[in-house]
Amino acid sequence: MNTFYDVQQLLKTFGHIVYFGDRELEIEFMLDELKELYMNHMIEKEQWAKAAAVLRKELEQTKKQKRLM
Repeated sequence: MNTFYDVQQLLKTFGHIVYFGDRELEIEFMLDELKELYMNHMIEKEQWAKAAAVLRKELEQTKKQKRLM
């Protein structure tokens, strides 16, 4: 799990296709979905941790880009 795309593909295996038109909201929603998958024992802790780290990094970059605009 190294890229945003990897996380999207993971969520897709559970039927989650996320598109709101607002990247920041999408990432926050994806973080919530990952947490739910982990709490319901559908993904392993390591998988959750890696995916969450990728999403947090993406969220930070997205917020930084918004501030520059």
